[in-house]
Amino acid sequence: MCGIAGIASISNKQKIDFGILKRMTAQIAHRGPDDEGYLLFDIRRKLAQPFCGKDSSSEVREHLNECSGDNPAELGFGFRRLPTVELHESGHQPMLDAELGLAIIFNGEIYNHMQLRAELQAKGYHFFSHSDTEVIIKAYHLWGDACVHRLNGMWAFSIWEIAAKRLFMSRDRFGIKPFYYSRTGDMLYWGSEIKQLLECPIKRSLNHAMIWRSMKVNSLMVYDDETYWEAVHALKPGHNMILQAGKLRIEEYYHLEIDNFEQSSLGFDEAKEQYRELFLDSLKLQLRSDVPVGASLSGGMDSGAIVCSASRILPYQMRTFSVYYDSDPAFDERPYIEIIAAHTGVQTNFISPHPDDAIAWWSKAIWLNDLPVASGFVSQYALMQKTHQEGIIVLLSGQGSDEISGGYRHATYRYFADHLRHLRLHKFGAEIGHFLCKNPVKAAGDLGKIMMSTLMPESSLYDLESRYYRFEPFNTDFVNTARDEAGGKMLRNIGNIPGSRLANFLYNMMHSTSLQTLLHFEDRMSMGHSVESRVPFLDHRLVDFMFSLPAHYKIRPPYRKVLHREALKTCVPDEISSRKDKGIFGSPFYNNWFRGPLRGFVEDILFSREFRGRGIWDLPQIHNRWKNYLAGNGKDAEMLFNTISLELWFRAFAE
Repeated sequence: MCGIAGIASISNKQKIDFGILKRMTAQIAHRGPDDEGYLLFDIRRKLAQPFCGKDSSSEVREHLNECSGDNPAELGFGFRRLPTVELHESGHQPMLDAELGLAIIFNGEIYNHMQLRAELQAKGYHFFSHSDTEVIIKAYHLWGDACVHRLNGMWAFSIWEIAAKRLFMSRDRFGIKPFYYSRTGDMLYWGSEIKQLLECPIKRSLNHAMIWRSMKVNSLMVYDDETYWEAVHALKPGHNMILQAGKLRIEEYYHLEIDNFEQSSLGFDEAKEQYRELFLDSLKLQLRSDVPVGASLSGGMDSGAIVCSASRILPYQMRTFSVYYDSDPAFDERPYIEIIAAHTGVQTNFISPHPDDAIAWWSKAIWLNDLPVASGFVSQYALMQKTHQEGIIVLLSGQGSDEISGGYRHATYRYFADHLRHLRLHKFGAEIGHFLCKNPVKAAGDLGKIMMSTLMPESSLYDLESRYYRFEPFNTDFVNTARDEAGGKMLRNIGNIPGSRLANFLYNMMHSTSLQTLLHFEDRMSMGHSVESRVPFLDHRLVDFMFSLPAHYKIRPPYRKVLHREALKTCVPDEISSRKDKGIFGSPFYNNWFRGPLRGFVEDILFSREFRGRGIWDLPQIHNRWKNYLAGNGKDAEMLFNTISLELWFRAFAE
């Protein structure tokens, strides 16, 4: 697990600036504190020159020298290494296979690398290391661009073909690992994090539409190929980028197959067995590591199933990490975590952040993420910090389960909408009572959302949220600029696909809305503390399988994630599989901290000269909403948090 950096002359004629490459690589030292490497390519002479860096291991420094900066090159790779598979120096990157004429920088893990290695060896390939990095090189040599279809894992990599003068770049199917790029004149710059590209001579114009969009719909902090900077783009999940003969093109190699949605004829029991087999196989593959593996643990089914299953497979006592808050029962899962610990014998580590931690970490978390952070950042920061302190480098996470199994309350709105749209009125009547809250006001709200989901396509529902759910914190000038940049349409990528309302919702969660943002935070918070996070529920085989199943395998009120629960309930204690009150991964910002210990911190920002002089805020609106919040009206708490977080982002990056 590592970080990558690269610079290429698109024409293969211009010399790159090694100083820029070195600064780009230094910006991601946290992603790979154990080693540093560079590879410079003199394309005209077909010469590859490897170098170490000041943070290179002693074994690497015995064989390589540091670059003086005067080596002519039209292409350069930079790399930072955090070894989890193949700890030996033979796993050093950038990796050059002189025999095949290929070089690579690779961030990620290929979980099926042992199977691929055996297949490649049977075809006559010889290996000089035990790394999955070398497996990618050989796979590319044999299968070309199609090699990505053979990979099970998470990745962002770049391969240079010396003879063909071809640069091939790829990002994994769901965007678990990041890849950013910017093209300026004849130069292409790319790397693992946005901050690296801010070291390059690019135009630093803000993308006002993206900033506006992400503030109004929290799940859209990551959207399409856009970032907060006009000149910086993300290579989208499931895409490759190829540079050859002066031309740069992007090609999609993976997308969820809409025609297969809800088409499976498997019976529920058959589907349950297949789901369990796929999950356990994914978990076994992701437990492959040359360093100990731990897990984040809440009191729910997702992390519980991972921990209960992994603890039976691993030959050592597993360590888990959990966050709690005494001040708010909604954020205290300790009773359920202790049930799981007693069931498995894992060693638990509990962390309880304080308001002072939130103040100390907020700007640091924003710097790590290159984005304003959501209110759960303090929990995630604390968990990853503790994981690093305890010497655990690989951490399993339950991320992705809700998106494939229908875990969100909004998924149930779409489930009932499908009943109404297909006039399944008897089924609607039989099930709705199990779902509605006993509070009449909340029940009316749920019914209203079901009706909107019935009558309106998915794109319109998100459009309504962006317009009316949160107040507008920006002034008219900023909004007009953002609207113009967006072409008058803030949300152009919410798909209205053929099929059920539930399938529409989950499809957009995977490709366009929440998952990409969640994976962004998962990667940056973990790698910011030199920890690799692995997500077993996002094995592409499991994802494709779940989308093929009918809706009632996912939701049966009052339960969501029904197949998931039934398939894995034998793995976890009964108290976990039968829970209906699962807490959320968040923090007490809204209900407690903002009105109490963080009030002074917030007001120092909201009433500061810097905030007033930003020129983008609707100051009377924000100050009035803050006053109402302090008086007990909590509906604007989230947008007030977003406002503070964005202001801190401006102070960290845009000034």
